Amino acid sequence: MYHKLTRMLAPRIGLYFAVMLAFAGVTALLGHREAAVAELVVVAALLVAFGLSALRRRREANHYIKEIMDSMDQATQASTLNCPLPLVMFRPDTDEVVWSNDRFLRITGDQETMFDTRLADLAPSFDSRWLLEGKSECPGEVELNGRRYQVFGDLARPAAGGEEGLLATTYWLDVTDLADTRDIYKATKPVLALLLLDNYEDVIKGQDENIRSAMLNDISQRMTQWVEQAHGIFLRLDRDRFLFLFEEQYLADYKEEKFSLLDSVREVVAPAGIPATLSIGVGVDGDTFEELYRFANLSVEMALSRGGDQAVIKNRFTFEFFGGRSKEAERRTKVKSRVMASAMGELAADASCLIVMGHKSPDFDAAGAAVGVCAIARMKGVPHYILRDHVSTPADDLYERVAKMPQYEGVFLDSQEAMLRADSRTLLVVVDTNRPEQVQSRELLDSCNKVAVIDHHRRAATYIEGADLNFHEPYASSASELVTELIGYLMEPNDLLPGEAEALMAGLMLDTKNFTMRTGGRTFEAAALLRRAGGDTGQVRKMFQTNLTDAVAKYGIIQNAKMYRQDIAIAASAHSVGRVTAAQAADELLNIAGIGASFVLYPEEGRVVVSGRSLSDTNVQVILEALGGGGNAGAAGAQIPGKTVEQVLEELHAALDRYFDGDEEEDRAQP
Repeated sequence: MYHKLTRMLAPRIGLYFAVMLAFAGVTALLGHREAAVAELVVVAALLVAFGLSALRRRREANHYIKEIMDSMDQATQASTLNCPLPLVMFRPDTDEVVWSNDRFLRITGDQETMFDTRLADLAPSFDSRWLLEGKSECPGEVELNGRRYQVFGDLARPAAGGEEGLLATTYWLDVTDLADTRDIYKATKPVLALLLLDNYEDVIKGQDENIRSAMLNDISQRMTQWVEQAHGIFLRLDRDRFLFLFEEQYLADYKEEKFSLLDSVREVVAPAGIPATLSIGVGVDGDTFEELYRFANLSVEMALSRGGDQAVIKNRFTFEFFGGRSKEAERRTKVKSRVMASAMGELAADASCLIVMGHKSPDFDAAGAAVGVCAIARMKGVPHYILRDHVSTPADDLYERVAKMPQYEGVFLDSQEAMLRADSRTLLVVVDTNRPEQVQSRELLDSCNKVAVIDHHRRAATYIEGADLNFHEPYASSASELVTELIGYLMEPNDLLPGEAEALMAGLMLDTKNFTMRTGGRTFEAAALLRRAGGDTGQVRKMFQTNLTDAVAKYGIIQNAKMYRQDIAIAASAHSVGRVTAAQAADELLNIAGIGASFVLYPEEGRVVVSGRSLSDTNVQVILEALGGGGNAGAAGAQIPGKTVEQVLEELHAALDRYFDGDEEEDRAQP
């Protein structure tokens, strides 16, 4: 280092001597030898004088630098020895302690010496990998003899590089008091929960007063017993709504037991055989009580939109779900449908134009619902369009049939054309999905000021917020059923074109599997209305016909299916198949005796698509939510990008094990 510094301080005058020598050479060539000799004598004298002067300056510089370095070494040694923080030096490769100051000796137990001691023996929770990664601060706190420390440090690397011979110096800052205060603050943060008896009317309807009082008293006692462990505030807000305020330190216990109150309340059964069900909405991580109440209210709405009988936790970022394994019972009233129909009619009448879109790769249900919405817009005299990009979808056959109708000439637009058509008064209607990441065009959704959502899928952690109309009924069989109900209040059956009625009927038949699954009284009422409007079931049946190649592929998938656990069939295809073919294969597997749920997996354009179906109490939506999917209790799907079929199959097995065994936390949705 000394030589480098002195070379930096020395002047660069070699060029000057070279020029003087050149002049002497030129003088000699011109014949002036005496003058050239004189010049060489002068240059030699100057060179000797400069050498002596440079030697003197170098000695003075070396002496000055040595004094500075010695002073720095003494200051470094003094600061190391007298460091106000516990300090320890060790070798990261062997974990051998090299030296420590007295303060570190005291925090480790007043040991006199630490030579031939490993740091891991003194602080088992300490890991030095962060030093090797180039960090200067330990990412977590280190506990030592009942105290908590934040550790800082750096590495002295050998000149040759590598890890051998590395010397680490670490400083240990006692943050016990601060950490304890922080933990107390987090543990005592308020949590607000709303408890709602979501089938209150069904349970007490038609019951004698004494039976009704006994049931409600039993439910109240179970709630009171459940909330006692948190020592919080529990009170009734309404006949079927309760408020529970407690500290966050007790929330982990409730999550660990998976909100056992849900199962406890379900044990209360009305004489008619209807079990009571409870929805719990929890708000956490709010800055104010007002924000906590808003989070809890959103959680209850989310629980109800997913079928009730579950607990939902909402923080400022996402939702967390517990329960929700039971299938939905139909709890709809025509009052809501009539109100939604009136609101839909007003929104359509006030719009400059109406654009309908469904989910990515729309099926018959999304396409049928879109056609039904266009029928409403036609009756209101509003220009209407259906979003249809130039890609192959399962609804292509239905769209081609509709496109041949004179009333639907120029109705179909791609995403770019729809963006050009949209203005500030455009009404965008999203059908058969409530998740913004699943719509056909996210850009169009973000661009439109007025949005209406019509969907029957259970709500996931992400959903379209701020919609002007949200007709969301998870108890309906299909989006086509919901649109048909709106049509029943806004139009006469004769005003509906036969082709439109058949499109809606195709959506009904698809999601109900020819009226064998997820059907209620309202489903058949909708089908009757469509039949009166001229819908031909024979024509609809032709839409579901498949060619011989797809039929062979479907039964090839079924042939490769394997049983998992007891009644679950899983078919994993190594090559891509049609989405309709895969869905039909999953449906067909349910026709085999002993199979209560089925899953079909296949690769498609850099992702793996999963179709899940269920006939039993197995809720395939909760299972596939763990893989980032969604749907309903009896029919769900997922699309997992960047993974192979084998990797997704392992994740599906793990999700099934969690669902049935309950060894880990309940499946939860992701942002």
